[in-house]
Amino acid sequence: MFKIALIIALFLVAVTWAADESQATITKYENEIKNDGSYNWEYGTSNGIQAKESGVGSAYAAGSVAYTAPDGQNIQLEYTADENGYQPKGAHLPTPPPTPDYILKALAYIEAHPFTRIQLRT
Repeated sequence: MFKIALIIALFLVAVTWAADESQATITKYENEIKNDGSYNWEYGTSNGIQAKESGVGSAYAAGSVAYTAPDGQNIQLEYTADENGYQPKGAHLPTPPPTPDYILKALAYIEAHPFTRIQLRT
């Protein structure tokens, strides 16, 4: 009986230790900054987090992040950031509902019938 209790206790300790992400270590780290303002960085951890990015100063950046969420879902996020703003892409991100037909028709009408600007006297 003591052997079974000891085996179960060791198993529980191993499972608890494996789930404790505070013990994660850096397995990969690269960081490069060039004189022209461009840069690259990349890192990985022992608990499966992977991230990388490259860019030019504050003008442009592109990168990706991958990790396992607490619910077990694999998260893969790719992104760019430039003059058009931050643009993330990932299957886990919510998507907007489709644009209703009546809105599409209204937009097509507005495009086909542009408003003539009225000049007011000042």
